[in-house]
Amino acid sequence: MPKPLRDPQPMLERAIADWGGHEDLWLFGYGSLIWRPDFGFTERRPAWVHGWHRALKMWSRVNRGSVQTPGLVFGLLSGGSCRGMVFRVPKAEGLETLKRLWLREMPTGVYDPKWLRCGTDDGPVRALAFTLSRRSPNFTGELSEERYRHIFANAVGRYGSSLDYAQQTLLELQRHSIHDAALARLVALAPPPASAPGKQAPQPSKAAADCDAPPAPVYVPGSPDSSSQPSGPSKENT
Repeated sequence: MPKPLRDPQPMLERAIADWGGHEDLWLFGYGSLIWRPDFGFTERRPAWVHGWHRALKMWSRVNRGSVQTPGLVFGLLSGGSCRGMVFRVPKAEGLETLKRLWLREMPTGVYDPKWLRCGTDDGPVRALAFTLSRRSPNFTGELSEERYRHIFANAVGRYGSSLDYAQQTLLELQRHSIHDAALARLVALAPPPASAPGKQAPQPSKAAADCDAPPAPVYVPGSPDSSSQPSGPSKENT
């Protein structure tokens, strides 16, 4: 495990204090939290935030890469807009969920946790999101297409490759009718697997929903997509 950039404990304590514990906890997922939340929730809704965007511009030297060949995971950077999912966690489970999230997302204190106003079909909610500062040493800055190709071809960590991570996120976004043109372009840079010549990377869905398009349907409690059973913290990035 890399040395912590900052002590994550004070940030956890601040997040707990800001939440207060008097109402259900809302969390905003924009990357792997969408397809592997690892915590229980009673409701999940498509949601959007303004002033932030999803970006595959955070170095990963353990989970999706190595010190020798760093990989990439998502950060929520300032500017633009982002569609993702908000998860509603019962207040009785909120404290334990936050502690689990810190083990997964904040072991080195890399993110800046922020409470963001998230729009949903049923009105706005205040949700915790893991944002990334451009001043962070884990922020990649601008990368060339050739650099992305190299990372997709070579970067592998304890939870798999950077390419698998990017592809899984793209496919899950498409499944929820969320269009991320920038991510689709990056994934398309990856060479097809050697075992399947001519196979193409996942392409953006035609049933797209940009921030100006109508939101996707709301998930309702009790539906096949509205609950998840935790399986232990996995230290994956959002």
